[in-house]
Amino acid sequence: MRDMDSWLSEKKEIGRRNAAEAVFEDIRTAIVDRKLALGTRLPSEVQLAGRYGISRAIVREALRSLQTLGFTQTRTGRGTFIVSESPARQLGGGAYSARDLMEARPCIEIPAAGWAALRRSNEQLASLTSLCDRMDDEEDIQKWVRMDAEFHGEIAEASGNAIFRKVVAGVRGALSTQSELVEHVRGRRKASNAEHRRILEAIAASKDGDARGAMAEHLLEVKRSIIGTADEKRTPLKV
Repeated sequence: MRDMDSWLSEKKEIGRRNAAEAVFEDIRTAIVDRKLALGTRLPSEVQLAGRYGISRAIVREALRSLQTLGFTQTRTGRGTFIVSESPARQLGGGAYSARDLMEARPCIEIPAAGWAALRRSNEQLASLTSLCDRMDDEEDIQKWVRMDAEFHGEIAEASGNAIFRKVVAGVRGALSTQSELVEHVRGRRKASNAEHRRILEAIAASKDGDARGAMAEHLLEVKRSIIGTADEKRTPLKV
């Protein structure tokens, strides 16, 4: 408890923008650097809110992210305990592994983007544009990942292919989970927004080849984030 009390007594200045992410990263770093030992109980929400000078709601969001990644576990009536020094979950989602998603997504989403460029309606284009605009402004991670999955789902819808639509809808929860985990581990939100914008622009211009290429590049960057291949040779994903 001495180490925990010492850590808690170190006041941290947290900006209001991206406050939950900053709290998450500070606690995660303390766990990874072993400033906070495995098996110990984290301070209460009230104590953490006092340490960072923020609301309990923001603390709660950060704690939820730590648990999602497997660093902590909340035990009813006892508190939140540190259970791992590294993410315990694969960067997949639910019943699907990261490999499942990486292998399947290009086969569905790249051609879906191409067909969406040729078949989308004005209403579908307006909806995709609105999603991109809102994602650019969104700071709440959970809301952003839901919109991320919605963006990919709407492209499948705009493709006019019922199989593409059904497959993407079926893995929507897994996409959200993977997106959230990748955001916490790699922090790709801004890069992902830019990639989404390039996909949107190609669909808006009815350029199916460009839409396929932009989606392929986006999925390749997601793959690199998941398996840590930032130096991997840039080669197009095959479909």
